[in-house]
Amino acid sequence: MNFKDLLRCLGITNNCLKSENFEIKGISCNSKEVKKGFVFVAIKGSCQDGNSFIDEAKAKGAKAIILQGKDQRVNNLRGVFFITVKNSRKALAKLAAVFFGNPSSKVKVIGITGTNGKTTVAYLIEALLFKAGLSAGVIGTINYRFKGKIIISKNTTPGPIELQFLLAEMAEKNIDYAAIEASSHALDQGRTEQIDFHSAIFTNLTQDHLDYHKTLKNYFLAKAKLFKNMSPESFVVINNDDKHARFLKKLTPARIITYGIKNSAEVRAEDIKFNSSYSEFLIKYLKGNIKVRSRLIGLYNIYNILAVASWGIKEGIDLSDIKNAIRGISFVPGRLERIDLFKRFSVFVDYAHTEDALANVIQTLRQVCKRRIIVVFGCGGGRDKIKRPLMGSVVSELADFAIITTDNPRLEAPLQIIEDIKKGINKNNYCIIPDRLEAIRKSLFMAKPGDIVLVAGKGHENYQVLKDKTIHFDDRQAIRGCFFDIKKNQL
Repeated sequence: MNFKDLLRCLGITNNCLKSENFEIKGISCNSKEVKKGFVFVAIKGSCQDGNSFIDEAKAKGAKAIILQGKDQRVNNLRGVFFITVKNSRKALAKLAAVFFGNPSSKVKVIGITGTNGKTTVAYLIEALLFKAGLSAGVIGTINYRFKGKIIISKNTTPGPIELQFLLAEMAEKNIDYAAIEASSHALDQGRTEQIDFHSAIFTNLTQDHLDYHKTLKNYFLAKAKLFKNMSPESFVVINNDDKHARFLKKLTPARIITYGIKNSAEVRAEDIKFNSSYSEFLIKYLKGNIKVRSRLIGLYNIYNILAVASWGIKEGIDLSDIKNAIRGISFVPGRLERIDLFKRFSVFVDYAHTEDALANVIQTLRQVCKRRIIVVFGCGGGRDKIKRPLMGSVVSELADFAIITTDNPRLEAPLQIIEDIKKGINKNNYCIIPDRLEAIRKSLFMAKPGDIVLVAGKGHENYQVLKDKTIHFDDRQAIRGCFFDIKKNQL
């Protein structure tokens, strides 16, 4: 792409550029990925300042550098074109969208946000579109996928360059819809800013990521950006049982459809029944009812299903396709995923890593549990410390026994994280086993007929971050390995 044409999106005209002009080969905000003919955008992050890597970008062949504010090297480096902008994050989002041909104008993009449920909603949306004979791509926590291509995700929502690149690939493959899990970090940092969203879904909002956002209000305002920036032609799906719903409805210019169970809503769930194998309920709305049965259990999954059904209704998807898509999903990886090996007791793996998510899962299992609930869990290092005692309190109060272990301790001392968790516990119904594999093994060996074992926190993840290294660790594989140990012990 021509440099002058690319910079027009920043409000910079040919007159400002004198005679400078050249072909742009790529854009990057990572100096290590810069190649000859690239534009390097220097971004000030929470840990590093992109301005510190200008020299490296120049050495790797950057032809132009865009930076926020002043830097002395602008006067010293030769052979590089410098552009100063007010906000380099916003500039990066604009440049990425233009460089890749504004792909969100060619693919209908669905933004999904909320504290819990984003991944499950994305899987259900994908299933619904496939059932309706439409093509879909997903960009989310577990992976980025479309047309048989699967990319393991590093972030729930990638940066604007990768995001626009993925959408451009989907557009090239004639994908009809792209479901994007929009994290609060991504929305706050403007990663999705230049995406023309066709629709958006709000699941719920509870405390999380306060290490980054500092207050719950800031966390909500980050999520709210998605709805505030919607166009009047788009529509949004809002959980009317969440206390933040009324604020979202006031600030969005988009058309609105609401769902719920407790409060009045356009789409509601009634006659709810569920056991350890399935959920069954009636979806009621103005133009008709849908009797659904799903292998996703629990009240929170009924909310997830309602969100997707509401989206399908608003989008004009056939009711039979909505019903069959919901019925067809047996599980979402790492989301209350049953490990069907043990006959005497049940074992589930779940991604729950906030006190609200843990409460939802344990309360769901309580309704179908014949005896005890044993929970294995920990808290991540380098993340919101406020939630650690809250998670300890929830598990101690709602479960029969807890085994506190490591999650991803990162650079923090595992035993200090465990001490933080213990501060919220007032009962003597727990033990501490820092080694996660041993903690899982202990839970399975102590389980009796009718018990439920819940291994929480990591879900689909197949790694563990210990200090400065990442090792392979998958809760599901660990459970299967322990199963064979138990069988040998019983012989």
